[in-house]
Amino acid sequence: MEHIKFADVEQFTGAEVDIIIGDEQNSDQASTVRKTIKKVQYCPDKTHIRLYFDHFYFLAVPLTSHVNQLEEVWSAYDAESGLTYTLKKVQVL
Repeated sequence: MEHIKFADVEQFTGAEVDIIIGDEQNSDQASTVRKTIKKVQYCPDKTHIRLYFDHFYFLAVPLTSHVNQLEEVWSAYDAESGLTYTLKKVQVL
């Protein structure tokens, strides 16, 4: 596993994705949310990467998270919080 690379996440800019956030055992998982990623950028102190849904709202993922990526699915595990952040590109029919 590698840490987050900006270019790997930037590919989701403009894409509609399903966002899933789960804990270590996936016993406490929030509902899947479908959003369009408007832009990707580092937070001011460069500890997180921000995935913006509009000009104000974003999801911040720690840069030290361990990443797994398979084609249209990107997943980052943050060992400190025990959370896994998953982005799945929505297939356009």
